[in-house]
Amino acid sequence: MNLSIVIPTLDAAATLPRTLAALGAQDDIIVVDGGSDDATVAIARESGARLEAAPMGRGVQLQAGAETARGDWLLFLHADTVLEAGWRESVVSFCGDPTNRWRAAVFRFALDDESAQARRLERLVAWRVRWMGLPYGDQGLLINRAFYDRLGGFRLLTLMEDVDMARRIGAKRLTVLPISARTSAARWRRDGWTRRSLRNLACLALYFLGVPPHVIRRVYG
Repeated sequence: MNLSIVIPTLDAAATLPRTLAALGAQDDIIVVDGGSDDATVAIARESGARLEAAPMGRGVQLQAGAETARGDWLLFLHADTVLEAGWRESVVSFCGDPTNRWRAAVFRFALDDESAQARRLERLVAWRVRWMGLPYGDQGLLINRAFYDRLGGFRLLTLMEDVDMARRIGAKRLTVLPISARTSAARWRRDGWTRRSLRNLACLALYFLGVPPHVIRRVYG
């Protein structure tokens, strides 16, 4: 398996070290920075990852990283998400199955918070993925390069690029790997669990109603 890991960043110095440490150094790791003002760039360089620059915007940065990737398989991962032990064995198993060449996989959603609110949110996300086939980018995305190219790659969206990609993959071609991707709960702690969750739901509803992503971003904050 030849794997490239693409991580878009913007002022991610507080979380990026843990994300990179969990990955190790076996793969082609690409950090695509959107103009950070903190130590993100220095952290990426010190880690040995390849550093690329792109205009700010997750869809733009993800596409830029994919264009420079060397691997036959691509793993897109957020800079505040830490994969639990055993992730690589699970990825190797998925990639080694020839029937998965035209499928994609995500990890289980988890939060780095011990509260009951976090557990409820994790269950709600699992329900959304199972019944709607809509994982968000904080669950990562593992996909064969040929399948990614056939789908047209990530679109240059300022927001909802993950939902757009998930819809093009389709629920029947999506697998949830038995490994957790533990994401920072800082946004929920800062904004309030209910308020942040309702805001995210409102953004998804606006997207399905056809509201342009740059407008939805104002709601997202």
